[in-house]
Amino acid sequence: MANVADTKLYDILGVPPGATDNELKKAYRKLAKEYHPDKNPNAGDKFKEISFAYEVLSNPEKRELYDRYGEQGLREGSGGSGGMDDIFSHIFGGGLFSFMGNQSRSRNGRRRGEDMMHPLKVSLEDLYNGKTTKLQLSKNVLCSSCNGQGGKSGAVQKCSACRGRGVRIMIRQLAPGMVQQMQSVCSDCNGEGEVINEKDRCKKCEGKKVIKEVKILEVHVDKGMKHGQRITFTGEADQAPGVEPGDIVLLLQEKENEVFQREGNDLHMTHKIGLVEALCGFQFTFKHLDGRQIVVKYPPGKVIEPGCVRVVRGEGMPQYRNPFEKGDLYIKFDVQFPENNWISPEKLSELEDLLPSRPEVPTVIGDTEEVDLQEFDNTRGSGGGQRREAYNDSSDEESAHHGPGVQCAHQ
Repeated sequence: MANVADTKLYDILGVPPGATDNELKKAYRKLAKEYHPDKNPNAGDKFKEISFAYEVLSNPEKRELYDRYGEQGLREGSGGSGGMDDIFSHIFGGGLFSFMGNQSRSRNGRRRGEDMMHPLKVSLEDLYNGKTTKLQLSKNVLCSSCNGQGGKSGAVQKCSACRGRGVRIMIRQLAPGMVQQMQSVCSDCNGEGEVINEKDRCKKCEGKKVIKEVKILEVHVDKGMKHGQRITFTGEADQAPGVEPGDIVLLLQEKENEVFQREGNDLHMTHKIGLVEALCGFQFTFKHLDGRQIVVKYPPGKVIEPGCVRVVRGEGMPQYRNPFEKGDLYIKFDVQFPENNWISPEKLSELEDLLPSRPEVPTVIGDTEEVDLQEFDNTRGSGGGQRREAYNDSSDEESAHHGPGVQCAHQ
C-alpha cells in the first residue's frame, strides 16, 4: 500500500492504490483517449502526466519502489541509480510534475525555460502536398559581449533588499494577534536576486544579460499533417543565464477550403448537376489539391438521387508519414430541378411518355372536395406552426428517427 502522501500517480489515473493491472490499463486507455494531443491539442501536459503515471504503475518494480519510498524513491532508484532520472528527463524535462510544485529541470540539472507556442496557418493544399516555409521569430539570446553576465566579471552582486531571493515578504497586522503575510517581487532587482552597478553594466545589453535577436526557422510541413498537430524545434526558445532554453512549438491551423472539407484522411465535396444529368449520366472535371484535373464519369441509366453520395477511392488525403497511402474522396450530389413552366404542355406530354408511368389514381367513393396546392415559404412560418410550438421539441426528436424519406426535400 502506498503512503498517504505519495498517491499522486494513482490520483492522476483515478484509481485506488490497490488497483489491479487490469484496472490500471482501463483507466489509462480511457484518459489517454480523452487527452491525446491529436484529439485535444491543449492537453499535452496532462497527457504526459497520464503516460508517466501508467509507465510507473504498470511496472511491478517501479510501482513497488513508488509505493515504498514515494517520488523520492523513483528519483534515487532506491540506491542512487539514474534510471528513473532518465524517465523524468525524457517525459518531463527532468523535473517533477507541475502539480508537485517544483520547476522543470533538464538532463544536466539546469532549470528549463518555458516553451514558446506559435500558431502556423496552413492551407489544405499545404497539408496535401507538403510545404517548406520560413518563419521569422524574435527571441532572447545571451549577450555575446558579457557572455550573459550583465557586466564585468565580479560586477554582479546579491541584492541586499531581498537577500538574493528576488521577492520581499511583507507582514501586515490586521488585528491583535492576527497578521497577514504578503509576497511581492523585489523592486530593487526586478525579481532577479542580483544587482549590477550602473557603471559596471554591459553597454550592449544594459545589464539585462540577454538581447533580442531575429531567428529564421525553416519549417517542414509534411504531407498528411492535420489541424492541431505540432512541429517542435528543440531548444530554440528564449535563452537566459543558467537556464536551458525551452522549445519553439508551432501549432498547425488549417484554413478553410472552398471546395473540400477534410475528415481524417478523407475528403468531402459537393457537386451540382441538372435533372438531365441525374437521369441520363454525366461527366464533369474538377481541380484536385495537387493541381491535377480529375474527370468524373457516371454512365447513362444509373440514376443519381438528390443528396446521394458517391465515393472515389484513393483520392483523399495522404496518410502522415505514409503519403503513398491515401484516404477516399466523397462527392455529394445536389440535383438542380428546372424552373416552373420550363417546357410547353405538348412537350411535357411527350416527356411523360418517356418517364416511368404514374401510379394509378385510387377510386374515391363518396363526397370529395378539391383543394389547391400552393407555394410555402418555411422561413415565414404559419398559424398552424405557431399552434404547434409547444410540441416542437418532441416532434423534432421523432422526425430525427424517420430518416430523410419523411421530409420533403425543397429543390
